[in-house]
Amino acid sequence: MRGVAVLGSTGSIGKSALRVLERHPDRFRVVALTARSNATLLREQIARYRPEYSGLVTAAEGAPKGCAVGEHCLLEAATHPSVDIVLNAVVGAAGTAATLAALRCGKRVALANKETLVVAGHLAMRLAREHGGEIVPVDSEHSAILQCIGGQPRSSVAKIVLTASGGPFRDWSVDRLRLATPEDALRHPTWDMGRKITVDSATLANKGLEVIEAHYLFDVPYDAIEVVVHPQSIVHSLVEFVDGSVLAQLGVPSMELPILFALTFPERLEDLAMPRLDLIRVSPLTFEAVRLEDFPALRLGLAAGRRGGAAPAVFNAANEVAVARFLDGTLSFPGISMAIESALEALGDLPGESLEDVMAADAEARAHVRGVPAC
Repeated sequence: MRGVAVLGSTGSIGKSALRVLERHPDRFRVVALTARSNATLLREQIARYRPEYSGLVTAAEGAPKGCAVGEHCLLEAATHPSVDIVLNAVVGAAGTAATLAALRCGKRVALANKETLVVAGHLAMRLAREHGGEIVPVDSEHSAILQCIGGQPRSSVAKIVLTASGGPFRDWSVDRLRLATPEDALRHPTWDMGRKITVDSATLANKGLEVIEAHYLFDVPYDAIEVVVHPQSIVHSLVEFVDGSVLAQLGVPSMELPILFALTFPERLEDLAMPRLDLIRVSPLTFEAVRLEDFPALRLGLAAGRRGGAAPAVFNAANEVAVARFLDGTLSFPGISMAIESALEALGDLPGESLEDVMAADAEARAHVRGVPAC
């Protein structure tokens, strides 16, 4: 029986995680739940799962009785003594400190918060090594890579291939992209996700974040990471080995599968409720080159990763604010990438050695993008 903290329990990933945990009460128990501001749903989850600890990051009317309120609740949940696994589904850089705190306590982090490794990948990997913690990815792409590599040495890996659905704008012309609305961007063809990550999929910024994440998770140089478009979202990623063999992990587009794998790794646990793949029904499976010039957010993410220092933190923070502005109507769809590029030009050379460095760069990037004129 392993105790689990679900950070971001009222979001898309958090709710999927609770469904998975509920199906395996003999293996897991919910010890801690935190939400950003959805007090109503958190109250329902507390009544259902009866955690030892609960927290609400932002004060809201109707906060559950006995629930901690404030950002400190993420750290308290992540370091709770009864917690063995921290499933971090917090959106954005706000989840970074909780991941680092959990690793410092030697816990497993089932990581859906890719921004942690983008903002502070070198710090997270070092803490995992020094304190006996571990990071097991929840992102479907990185879960796929982990499953393909298995126990083989990193020296046997020649290349990692991350797949991208292409999002709702895969076939849109540049002229049409200029007119894209938030409603258009939120109509993802294959995945049901939260608003921010759905827009990231539309801009392909999510693939920039995922390349940086893969660099740290699997200790692979940027030149050995490739992105291809796979519209059906069945092949979740591939690994090419030095002998020319290529292994791929396939599955229906459901986050419950990588969540379960992150909880049980390296074991596999039978789950008859998990949807099965019908190859005939999903065929044909196709692959396409990425249109880097038409989706510059990916190009900017790749450049930020190679640049190092605080550049990845600047990329991430600028993207978060730019997406929020796109959703509230003060930036156009192309304006997201323009704002990110402006922030990287102004702040991309800031130092990023410590958590204080990257969080300072994060704050400056957010302020910079808030000040970018509407476009």
